Amino acid sequence: MEENTEVTEKPEGPGVSIEVEDKPAETVESIQAELADAKDKYLRLYAEFENYKRKVQKDKEELIKYSNESLMYEILPALDNLEMALRHSEGGNSEPLAKGVENTLREMNRILEKFGLTAIEAMGKPFDPAYHHAMSQIERDDMDNNTVVEELRKGYIYNEKVLRPSLVAVSKKSAG
Repeated sequence: MEENTEVTEKPEGPGVSIEVEDKPAETVESIQAELADAKDKYLRLYAEFENYKRKVQKDKEELIKYSNESLMYEILPALDNLEMALRHSEGGNSEPLAKGVENTLREMNRILEKFGLTAIEAMGKPFDPAYHHAMSQIERDDMDNNTVVEELRKGYIYNEKVLRPSLVAVSKKSAG
């Protein structure tokens, strides 16, 4: 067993005497174990902090990405009204008005798409409950079961997240 010696000086009387203190190897080993433990705790804390920084950065990016979500949701009824006005003006003698509404709708869609809002394509697609909300079933022998045959209200996706599902009617094969 190794022994470490430590020399300490203590003043005594007219001269100086030297006192020798023995420290067993176990004390050195326990100090090294404490040091290793402290180093391990430091590394774990550092890793946790790095994970925290990544999580904060991800949360910040999500906040920025979806910051306009409520605005987009509030604009949807205006889009619906423009589309309805366009549908109701077809076949009438209000051609200039229809053209104006069509241009306005196209421009709004372009702007909203620029900021991450896109319409869900539903017509003729298989029914998907993540993107569509079925309002009714229509018997159709010319189409597969659960295919969207009518879009009652458009759905929208905002930055890869469904903002509003499409309201649709789906096909159903006749029982006969």
